[in-house]
Amino acid sequence: MKILICGAKGLLGNDCTNVLRDSYDVISLNSNELDITDPINVMREIKYFDPEVIINCAAYTRVDDCEKNREKARMINAFGAKNLALCTQNFGSKLIHISTDYVFDGRKSLPESYSEEDVPNPLCYYGQTKFEGEMMVSNFSKNYLIVRTSWMFGLNGSNFLKTMLRLAIKSPEKAIKVVNDQFGSPTWSKRLAIQINKLIDTNKKGIYHATSEGFCSWYEMAKLFLQTMRLPFNIIPCTTEEYLTRAKRPKNSILENRKLKEEGINLMQDWKIDLKEFVYGFREILINEISK
Repeated sequence: MKILICGAKGLLGNDCTNVLRDSYDVISLNSNELDITDPINVMREIKYFDPEVIINCAAYTRVDDCEKNREKARMINAFGAKNLALCTQNFGSKLIHISTDYVFDGRKSLPESYSEEDVPNPLCYYGQTKFEGEMMVSNFSKNYLIVRTSWMFGLNGSNFLKTMLRLAIKSPEKAIKVVNDQFGSPTWSKRLAIQINKLIDTNKKGIYHATSEGFCSWYEMAKLFLQTMRLPFNIIPCTTEEYLTRAKRPKNSILENRKLKEEGINLMQDWKIDLKEFVYGFREILINEISK
């Protein structure tokens, strides 16, 4: 089977490439090679490579920047998804589209979680464009899989844990405020890539949630990460109101992998296990990258 990955240089795209190429013929294209916002470019490249499966890991994920760069966010997150979906109709491919916990408003009381049947109601423009992308996929493709995930971390590209590491290394004595009243499930991009591989193997369609088991706050995630990294740090918890951002974020981002569990294909692990495995495997690489 031939699989084409869009956004191959990103966090998930890189891990999907590494995981899937052991079993499939994988074509990995970055944004310079495949601009998903250009329908002509998309049609030409998809026709040329003729993949059975397209995985859309391309997204504009800078949540606060989406509020001010709305046209760019909508072109990538919504219309980029539409362009790929249209290709599945023209060339008979299957589209796997990666979405987010931010399509929900987070107003459920803890520890309630969001299942695939809950109705999205995004609070910020990033979440809105990602939900629009979901709608584009479901409206313009008959063969699709939407995978919602949350709080991704990994080795490639930028993410919250690397930001915490950079602050701790550059200024170990300076207090770092980290929000302690927003909750979600930190998800290792490599583990998600393994789960996507399983979803491809079992030919699943529709909407699935795929996040780590368990949940925590951003503060709890940062604290465990820096402790496991064995580095000096000074982080203090704060509220959302004390750490104002341009984009409004959901207080409860916990997703339930209900369908994966019901169908016996849930490969996601507890977030603490994955975070520690990630650190044990890549501690020196992470430190060297941040210290440059």
